[in-house]
Amino acid sequence: MPHPTVSRFRPLEGLRIVELSSYVASPLGGMTLAQLGADVIRVEPLNGAPDRTRHPLADSGTSLYWSGLNKGKRALEVDLRSEEGRELVADLVTGGGPGGGIVIANSERYQDLSYEALAARRPDLVHVLLTGRRDGSAAVDYTVQAATGFPQLTGPEGTPDPVNHLMPAWDVAAGLYLAVGLLAAERHRLRTGEGQQVRVALEDVALATAGNLGYLAEAQLDPAPRARSGNYVYGTFGRDFATADGGRLMVVALTDRHWRGLLGATGLTDAVDAVGRALGADLSDEFERYTHRKVLGELLAGWFAAHTLAEAQEALARTRVLWSTYRSFADLAADDAQLLRENPLMARVGQDGIPAHWAPGSPVVMADTQFPPAPSPSVGQHTDDVLRKELGLGEAELAKLGAAGVIRPRRVAPHPFTTTTGS
Repeated sequence: MPHPTVSRFRPLEGLRIVELSSYVASPLGGMTLAQLGADVIRVEPLNGAPDRTRHPLADSGTSLYWSGLNKGKRALEVDLRSEEGRELVADLVTGGGPGGGIVIANSERYQDLSYEALAARRPDLVHVLLTGRRDGSAAVDYTVQAATGFPQLTGPEGTPDPVNHLMPAWDVAAGLYLAVGLLAAERHRLRTGEGQQVRVALEDVALATAGNLGYLAEAQLDPAPRARSGNYVYGTFGRDFATADGGRLMVVALTDRHWRGLLGATGLTDAVDAVGRALGADLSDEFERYTHRKVLGELLAGWFAAHTLAEAQEALARTRVLWSTYRSFADLAADDAQLLRENPLMARVGQDGIPAHWAPGSPVVMADTQFPPAPSPSVGQHTDDVLRKELGLGEAELAKLGAAGVIRPRRVAPHPFTTTTGS
């Protein structure tokens, strides 16, 4: 498949979003929209938000975590503890013409920046709020994991303790729901002229996912709780296999065609037919394969253990079986990041505090156009620019705000970056 073209076309151009957020979900929601062309202005307190120092860090101390979640935004630094600082932010939120009046937030700390206060100034306001729980109380991904059942099913068979997942899935899903909710509300505003508040609770995202995937219905209707199954794929046949030379693959056979291809590639068709007859099982049925997964898994494990990784890859490549070699993050970055360089999602980005590296743009490809990444802003990088252009403040007004400690004006040139997408 040819690489998509890199274009200056941006489908969300004209939308101006003010972001009052931190950590993962709401910054990801803002970045998702920024990568599609929205002008996202990240508002931070003086000296930056607390997540700016979160690990992992570059040698300079710049957060790779923060920079990864805030690519392509503008940064405004303001004293949010002061009434004058919050008034600047309120002016910014409620201005911006037809494409303005949109805010993403993950806190209701300041009453004068609440939906009610801002909507009183601009009735067509779109206010998108992330909460921890539906009642507005606090929660984070890891506590939501604990409360919604998944850690009891994650991890090796026989593990007695809950296992939280490394990847903050609910933060990621919530960030995307925030972006979808914002676009839905903005679409409604275009059609009716009406603004609204959109609320997304992190715990609701996890519960909705558990329900949508059938976990909650199963727990209500089946008295026997589901047990951990390690790397086996529930309800079908899939698991990891080690090869003779220490390689490891994940192999999944979702359909009967996949299953027959796997048996043909490994020469186990007759052996598995005999197993099926002995067990009185129809192994063309995927749940029967799951029921007898350990017997089948051991048969296949013997074949993989007798072949090298290259031999297994060659055999599987001739089938429609779903499979992949396991890779670490170090593997993905090996050989001057060759695997990343070859993916059109990635482009080379450089910015203050972080050496040039390959970073992702938007995974969304529209009209064969790939939207490349841009660098993340330094603290207050665009303070002067935003207040001049968006609020019309002059040099004397900026100087007065600076002298009062409301802002710390910056005159920093944008970070250099490239959008090289090939090796």
